[in-house]
Amino acid sequence: MDEFFKPSRRAFLRSGAAIAAGTVAGGAVAQGTPDPKITELQDWAFYTGAGVDETPYGLPIKFESDVVRRNVEWLTASPISSINFTPIHALDGTITPQGCAFERHHSGAIELSKEDYRLMINGLVDRPLIFSYADLERFPRENHVYFCECAANTGMEWAGAQLNGAQFTHGMIHNMEYTGVPLRKLLHEAGLEDAGDLSDKWVYVEGADASSNGRSIPMEKALDDVLVAFKANGEALRMEHGYPVRLVVPGWEGNMWVKWLRRVEVTDMAVESREETSKYTDVYENGIARKWTWVMDAKSVITSPSPQMPITHGAGPLVISGLAWSGHGQITRVDVSKDGGITWETARLGKQGDTKALTRFYLDTEWDGSPMLLQSRAIDETGYVQPTKDQLREMRGENAVYHNNCIQTWFVNEEGIAENVEVS
Repeated sequence: MDEFFKPSRRAFLRSGAAIAAGTVAGGAVAQGTPDPKITELQDWAFYTGAGVDETPYGLPIKFESDVVRRNVEWLTASPISSINFTPIHALDGTITPQGCAFERHHSGAIELSKEDYRLMINGLVDRPLIFSYADLERFPRENHVYFCECAANTGMEWAGAQLNGAQFTHGMIHNMEYTGVPLRKLLHEAGLEDAGDLSDKWVYVEGADASSNGRSIPMEKALDDVLVAFKANGEALRMEHGYPVRLVVPGWEGNMWVKWLRRVEVTDMAVESREETSKYTDVYENGIARKWTWVMDAKSVITSPSPQMPITHGAGPLVISGLAWSGHGQITRVDVSKDGGITWETARLGKQGDTKALTRFYLDTEWDGSPMLLQSRAIDETGYVQPTKDQLREMRGENAVYHNNCIQTWFVNEEGIAENVEVS
């Protein structure tokens, strides 16, 4: 067909031929055939609905009851020190509702009230200080959208395709608007003159829970964009996300986002705690550990179609959608392949938000019913290109658990059913 006269996607969707063929909206009723859902009065139109006080705090409707966090029981010995996964396959846009944002606990989620909350700033400061929750609210606050990704996200995939679903391969991530006080304001309130040269200084942060999950952060990062947050998506943090106060460390691995933040100590060296020595280090093939791998490199995943989101409408117009992110800054491009990386098409990016936030991408295409090997490849503002799994293995071997940002592949068969496969 002459390219100049090739019908557009929009024109195709408007055409009566497309409707009569039943290829749009999962097989639309042909023109001229009465649809009882339109022509007949339905039950819900005969009765009054729920009153305004039925649910004082709004909940999802029952028809969306499958859009929930999910755990994989065999991953950990106990749910007290475990993780569950965001249903990224069932979401759109970029903001993650708190109610389905993934959880990671080292000793379980604790109940800590605002009245009992305290934050101590100590160590190499001029004036050691203790802040109450009310004290923090008096500081000038900021709002930023950031992604939080567990360092172990996609970690099971190092040795090959393991978990069948975007929720399980890439669901240790969420993206929320955080409200809080920049950590630098609190550090300057305590005074940093006694610390001397700040270029070699660190802060050690710990939580109020039993594990404390202490981590060392270079002073340069602490004075940059780290946030002491007390709101997410406009409301108070959920208990499982560190209510009433947590640390937000944009672009860096999630275990540094200490929940129930109770202490920030200025030090002249890294503390080398359990969580940054025996855990959260990347082990090379020769057994040597790669340390201080804080930044989450550029990564992406197609969320639909995917194993939990099969194609149900048959051949015809198809929207391929997914998420991309980078701890180095904004995503500038996402490419999508339908043939396992042989050829690539540039996807359409959704509205860009803050740097170090999730970006939604879409490829509006036509599916002829043939099998596909779907992949996405993210590129960030530094020029970094998301690698294949073989490229990562060449650098690090297969001993690693953390920081797997490889290109993911879904095989989609003629029936539209997808599964996790490896195309390296």
